[in-house]
Amino acid sequence: MNSESILDRAPKKITAWQTIAVFALFIFAYFPVWKSLINAWSNSEDYSHAFMILPISLYLMWVNKEKLQAMPVSLSKAGVGLLMFSLLLYVLAFLGKISTLASLSLMVTMVALVWSLFGLEVVKLLIFPLFFLFLMVPIPSQILSASTIPLQLLVSKTSTLIAMALDIPVFREGNVLHLPDRTLQVVEACSGLRSIISLFTLSLVFGYISLRSNLNRALLAATALPVAIFINIVRVLTMLVAFYYFNIDLSSGALHTYFGLFIFMMALIILYFIAELLSIFEK
Repeated sequence: MNSESILDRAPKKITAWQTIAVFALFIFAYFPVWKSLINAWSNSEDYSHAFMILPISLYLMWVNKEKLQAMPVSLSKAGVGLLMFSLLLYVLAFLGKISTLASLSLMVTMVALVWSLFGLEVVKLLIFPLFFLFLMVPIPSQILSASTIPLQLLVSKTSTLIAMALDIPVFREGNVLHLPDRTLQVVEACSGLRSIISLFTLSLVFGYISLRSNLNRALLAATALPVAIFINIVRVLTMLVAFYYFNIDLSSGALHTYFGLFIFMMALIILYFIAELLSIFEK
């Protein structure tokens, strides 16, 4: 089997070392954006998983290495056009100090570089790993805030209704739940937004690996929303039941941490079974 890499077979107009130099310049030019992204991931529990997106994407590209080695590559003028557009976005983002636009420009530039140097067919083969990188861009805080409050209220209302059906005397004020001897607050972490982001990311990977149909992959990704909401309702309801009937506080300390991990594992198991169900339909 031919062991030469796609870089070794680049067109004669651009050598492997020139290609490496182009990517090195890309990293240098976007160093402030990388620094900003890493800072955002480090200081936000909602995006701590973003550190794993680039390694996962590179692994998925590596899985396709044999197909890449057999694929003809060519320079693309269309890719260069997209590259110019993404660099223009970067200049506008730099002048306007718009971090989200700068991050999106970074992702578009990565796609444009692959398209420019290796051609559209390579981009088509790597379409998922390339666009998976866009999940590294944090959602703007304004959108997060606007989404969090409705989710908090939904989880609070539903948990209260189920608790009352279980004869638990609970009174709700917004996202604050009052028990006879205890007050619980459905904070942002319990709204489900963090779970939605994480589960959506994992559902894309599960779907890409285990499913063949793009429709089924999309269906699996769409289940991240209801699964996350359901699992957070279970989380809040379990806290109410544990305190009222057993006087166990799951809202703080080590128990809260272990309980949160257990709840997230439940969500992963549900997601796994949905993926398995979809794969059965494919077969």
